[in-house]
Amino acid sequence: MTTERKFAIEPSRFIHAEEVAEILGVSVSSAYRIIKRLNNSLKDQDKITVAGKISRRYFEEKVML
Repeated sequence: MTTERKFAIEPSRFIHAEEVAEILGVSVSSAYRIIKRLNNSLKDQDKITVAGKISRRYFEEKVML
């Protein structure tokens, strides 16, 4: 008897500049600037951030996706 497990592929919790650039239709360097700006606002709220990445949920909330 075998049990088959099916896993749904979930999108990553964080997105990189390349994905931000694709979503917004901007250059990768502009995407890095946007991520930095969003991360700075999170830091102002005493949140821990990762350079070059942004929370997918926070990004979508801020850009109204």
